[in-house]
Amino acid sequence: MTGGDILAMLGGAVVTVTLSLVGILIGLPIGLGLAVLRWADVPVIARIVAVYVSILRATPLVTLLLLLFFALPNIGIAIGPISAAILALVMNTAAFNCEVWRASLMNFPRDQYEAAQSVGMTAALRFRRIVLPQIARASLPGLVNEMSLLIKVTPVLAVVGVVDITRAAVRIGAETYDPLPPFLVAVALYAPIVFAFVSLQRWIERRQLMAEAAA
Repeated sequence: MTGGDILAMLGGAVVTVTLSLVGILIGLPIGLGLAVLRWADVPVIARIVAVYVSILRATPLVTLLLLLFFALPNIGIAIGPISAAILALVMNTAAFNCEVWRASLMNFPRDQYEAAQSVGMTAALRFRRIVLPQIARASLPGLVNEMSLLIKVTPVLAVVGVVDITRAAVRIGAETYDPLPPFLVAVALYAPIVFAFVSLQRWIERRQLMAEAAA
C-alpha cells in the first residue's frame, strides 16, 4: 500500500467516525423521547410509537438506506448520500435506543415520581432531576453496546457511495489486486474506534461509582 492509500483509509475512518457520532448524538435523545412516549399513560400514542419502533427495528439498515436514497426521489424528495446515510443511522439507532431507555423506565420505581409530584415539582423537573439520572445509569451499558454496533454496520453506507473505511479498502484492493493489506488496515482502524466507546463506558461507570460512594 502507498502513502496515498493509507491517507484514503484514514479519510474513510474520519467519515465512519463522523457519521457514527452524528447518528448517535441525534438518535440518542430521539430514542429517549420515543421511550418516554411509550412510558407515558397515553395508550394511543404509546401504541403508535411501539408500531413505529418495531417496524424500524425489523428493517435492515441497508434496506432503510436504499429506501431513503433511491425510493424517496420517486415522490419528489431527493437527498444526497451523506444526508441519506445520517438519516438512516439516526432512524435505526433511535429505534434501538428507545428499547434500551424503555427497559430502564419500566424498572423505574414510580413511587419516587409520584412523591416528587406531591411536593409540587413539575413533570419536566421530576423527569430531569429524578428519573433521567437513574435511568441513564441503568441504560449506559446497553446504549454503549448499541453505539458499538452502529459503528460496525456503517459499511452498508457504501451502497449509496459513502466512502467509509470498508469502501476505501474495497477500492484499494480492486486497484492493487491485493485485498489483504487494505482489509488488515481496515480491521486495525475499526478496533480502536470501538475500543474507545467501550473505554468511555467504563470511565463513566467508574465516575458513577465514585460519585455514589462519596454521596
